[in-house]
Amino acid sequence: MAREFTSVGVVGLGTMGAGIVEVFARNGLAVVAVEISEGALERGRTNLTGSTDRAVAKGKLDPADRDALLGRVTFAVGLDALHSVDLVIEAVPEHLDLKQRIFAELDRVCKPEAILATNTSSLSVTEISVATTRPNQVIGIHFFNPAPVMKLVEVVRTVVTSADVVADVEALCARLGKVDVTINDRAGFIANALLFGYLNHAVGMFEAHYASREDIDAAMKLGCGLPMGPLALMDLIGLDTAYEILDTMYRRGGRDRRHAPVPLIKQMVTAGLLGRKSGRGFYTYERPGSPVVVPDEATPVATGATLADGARAIAKVGVVGSGTMATGIIEVFAKAGYEVVSVTRGAEKSAKVCDAVKTSLTKGVVRGKLSEDDRDAALGRITWSATLDHLADVDLVVEAVVEELSVKKALFASLDEICKPGVVLATTTSSLPVIDVAMATQRPADVVGLHFFNPAPIMPLVEVVRTIRTSPETTATARAVCAALGKTAVVCGDRSGFIVNALLFPYLNDAVKMLEASYSTADDIDHAMKLGCGYPMGPFELLDVVGLDVSLAIQRELYLELREPGFAPAPLLEHLVTAGYLGRKTGRGFRDHTHR
Repeated sequence: MAREFTSVGVVGLGTMGAGIVEVFARNGLAVVAVEISEGALERGRTNLTGSTDRAVAKGKLDPADRDALLGRVTFAVGLDALHSVDLVIEAVPEHLDLKQRIFAELDRVCKPEAILATNTSSLSVTEISVATTRPNQVIGIHFFNPAPVMKLVEVVRTVVTSADVVADVEALCARLGKVDVTINDRAGFIANALLFGYLNHAVGMFEAHYASREDIDAAMKLGCGLPMGPLALMDLIGLDTAYEILDTMYRRGGRDRRHAPVPLIKQMVTAGLLGRKSGRGFYTYERPGSPVVVPDEATPVATGATLADGARAIAKVGVVGSGTMATGIIEVFAKAGYEVVSVTRGAEKSAKVCDAVKTSLTKGVVRGKLSEDDRDAALGRITWSATLDHLADVDLVVEAVVEELSVKKALFASLDEICKPGVVLATTTSSLPVIDVAMATQRPADVVGLHFFNPAPIMPLVEVVRTIRTSPETTATARAVCAALGKTAVVCGDRSGFIVNALLFPYLNDAVKMLEASYSTADDIDHAMKLGCGYPMGPFELLDVVGLDVSLAIQRELYLELREPGFAPAPLLEHLVTAGYLGRKTGRGFRDHTHR
């Protein structure tokens, strides 16, 4: 039988602690909320009443229920008030010596059978537990912020935590309406171990002036469907907190260079630029604590104003290729009012692409997104061809052929001979160096990457990739075209993976390594990222959709270019690909899809 918890204690009433008090009190538990001083206690009380009042205002909590909830909470200064609770959870700042002192004191104050829990997100639960005489009753219960809203709780057991304590805490999580994942004590647990490598990498990208803060954030929101961009998320977490977590994970997690905090983070912390809480971080906020971003000296001028920077007029567009990507791009340009010349290898492929575009546009009519007249007009703008010579009078060529450098270089050499001067030549490559393609022509200044995301008619993002030879006019033209298509353009340099894949795939690779090390299950890791970080899909769901072979190829490209040991593809990913388990397309990847 799981033990019955009737009263719990919470130590530390900052945002996190007050949120945990609310979670317990909402679910009928008596809570003793403890702080170090009267002033801190009052701030904690304000945090709690502010949160519950907002819930009432939004209609998510009945006023009578709020009053009952607040009635279950006893506020007290000092740990002695916790002498009779069944469980204590500590939510004080992330400093090991502070937590150890508190646990030694809790060990003295609390009744012998009480469970002592820490909400640490990065410190060693084991090192905290040894400050007590009851390490078998110490456990990590890691809530996510904001605790009343976020569904995930990571339950962290040490090598000596008793099985009964783990079972009791799991039952308590269920009572609180939370989804728990139970894991061993390892730096960063699941969510932070996967999240913070990605955040640190994004800061490194910004520090190197690879792309602007707005473009990095827009790329991850629009390209991956994430609720926030990485730099905005760093501002929300707090750069001082992020620094502590990264530094702890680096020291505890085998000194992986990707967890070594990017120097810019420490510099910003030293300068007091801590994010939202200080009113300034990567972005500038209306006032400290406000979520409202206000313009500052780094805010880009409205897009319309910059498109006059020598952008060329584009009326007629050539699209080369016959795959899904080419088909989608043809549709996007035709719907936006451009004349389109579709070039494939042979009449049979042209007919196939023509059918695919017609089918897709007709679906738009059926769904009420397009009128029949608009569909017919779009189809009327497309010329179907099987010869590159028909591109002699276009203003822009978009290449969407197979991802093989030799094929692309041969194509661009031909386009160089056929196309008139001043034409923008664009490649949709997602992983090859654009400069290699550009140098196959005599006009590298006119060559740019235009990386559309699949499916092109739906996905709002395009990565505009400029090489060291791309002219400002070519970049401006590419941005103007994206704006005319109703797409969001993000501009970046010509580096493997550009923005999205360079940030996304190392995170996916890290998840595979975590599974490979038997640290957690695919289901729990997916739960952790969806429920703890608000990701639309867990890493293993996403890998199976993308295709394990595609993921491995991208990860290899990143590793070959950056030579970062942490980017080496996980052996498990290589073995699954060798075995033919490529994901949904073969019916089996990290999961079996044949019976679904």
